[in-house]
Amino acid sequence: MQQSLEALKRQLSDRGLFALIIPNTDPHQSEYIADYWRVMKFLTGFSGSTGNVVISSDFAGVWTDSRYFLQAESQLKGSGYELVKLKIPHTPEYIDWITEKAPEHAKVGIDARLFSLALYRRMEKRFAKKGIEIVDVGDLISDLWPARPEIPLTPIFIHDQSFAGKSRASKLRELREEMKAKAADYTFISSLDDIAWLYNIRGNDVDYNPTPLCFSLIGLTEATLYINPSKVSDDITEILEQDVKLRPYEEISDSLAKIEGGQSLFLDPGKSNKAALSSISNEVKLLEGMNLTTLPKALKNETEISHIREVMIKDGIAMCKFLMWLESHIGKEKITEVSAAEKLEAFRAEQPNFKGPSFGTIAGYKGNGAIVHYSAEESSCAELHADGIFLLDSGGQYLDGTTDITRTLALSEPKENERRDFTLVLKGHIGIATAVFPAGTRGQQIEASARRALWKYGLNYGHGTGHGVGFFLNVHEGPQTMGSGASGAQGTPMMPGMLTSNEPGIYHSGKYGIRIENLILCVEDQETEFGQFLKFETVTLCPIDLGLVDADLLNREEKDWLNSYHAEVYEKLAPRMNESEKAWLKERTQALS
Repeated sequence: MQQSLEALKRQLSDRGLFALIIPNTDPHQSEYIADYWRVMKFLTGFSGSTGNVVISSDFAGVWTDSRYFLQAESQLKGSGYELVKLKIPHTPEYIDWITEKAPEHAKVGIDARLFSLALYRRMEKRFAKKGIEIVDVGDLISDLWPARPEIPLTPIFIHDQSFAGKSRASKLRELREEMKAKAADYTFISSLDDIAWLYNIRGNDVDYNPTPLCFSLIGLTEATLYINPSKVSDDITEILEQDVKLRPYEEISDSLAKIEGGQSLFLDPGKSNKAALSSISNEVKLLEGMNLTTLPKALKNETEISHIREVMIKDGIAMCKFLMWLESHIGKEKITEVSAAEKLEAFRAEQPNFKGPSFGTIAGYKGNGAIVHYSAEESSCAELHADGIFLLDSGGQYLDGTTDITRTLALSEPKENERRDFTLVLKGHIGIATAVFPAGTRGQQIEASARRALWKYGLNYGHGTGHGVGFFLNVHEGPQTMGSGASGAQGTPMMPGMLTSNEPGIYHSGKYGIRIENLILCVEDQETEFGQFLKFETVTLCPIDLGLVDADLLNREEKDWLNSYHAEVYEKLAPRMNESEKAWLKERTQALS
């Protein structure tokens, strides 16, 4: 790490740069990225999914948010890089740092493939106050990283219409109608989940997200998918070419350059990289907004919703089998955070259409549970004992849906403060689950319901309360969010068909973490003279640990919700269980009085 840092500092000197910025992303602005693009981890040792590296002649730092503070402090020790704590999640405060520290007319280096047009413009505007120039220096990393992994070439596969609910031809027709409404001759799509959804294809280029590396350019009469030819079999080529032309991945810039002046191109400036867009003629009219595929992707169709309800039963069965196993084996054999996660994945693998985890399982025992995005490693993970609290945040990718669930478990008789904290989090969870709101309401308007009970005790948590979830796609998908500040700043309201997480929490550093997460589906409620109202249907099915509940802190409505939820869990899971499993589930879903 130190050698690569010194080498990059020499590059700064040789090129006359004040600083170099390296974001933790890829040319598609992805959150989860292929190993080839995990430059931040290679340089610094920090393995979080969010972060930005800034190197100057006398400083090297990693900017990340509160989910990763404890992890980053540990992983950055001895690396030569300092942790810089973001005040507001997802906000590039390093721009302000550079503007303050850099001399007039300094130069700042970037690899423009890794910067969205929106972020590039933001930097350009801020830097202009001091005449700071942004220089595209391209790839400075490969020469420092002899063992750099290859760019993935895994084969793509078709996601059958029986799961997707719509053909790629119908999706393209609907997209072109939107293009016409926007007066767009073309639309450029760079985000991998949008392209996979549009063409009903999936891949294995990125851990946990079944997406292939590709771009797409769609016109009013033809569409082109830019993807490495070795990834597409002859059979799949024949299927896809009924609706879309296939061209090599690297040709996207050339194709964008060929768009004639006077024509219009719609793109998402937050999802499209600056390098690719640099080839577009200045005479092309740029139309900007959220990708035209993003909202239709978020609004699950009836086929997808039907599959989601089924996949939650399968995932709930796997979760219950794991919880039974843990209860019966804890204290009798060695169980670590890693082996527990592996056992849960094995139970999920028994279910039909399972394709793998939807993210790296967060299995945090005692103090590790307070690290919001903790990642246990075999060499250093904790061993579980019949004592304390265990936080387990996990999910599965199935052909028929994506799951994400967190359960916090008492492995022994909980302390009073642990029961209080758990119950306050549960009250917030129920506040979201029972929310009723008028159409047009945004997630950040609802989110205070999750925090109100905690705030009364002077408690809070630093992450958002909810994120959108894809359908056999990314576990984190927009456009809807439930967050405060910048994390919830997107303006898309909640709409029927959106699948979102409900996951308030509380974390005490070095002691324990608590989070309760279910997925919720936005559905219609009543319509009155004041308009259409919406609500949430909780679709995740798994018992909530009653041993951690302080019933005295719950009001009647909250008890009724919990009892009703547990009754539904038993009703839907028990028919697929054997007698011993049913007995276990019956006990774990008993009603509170």
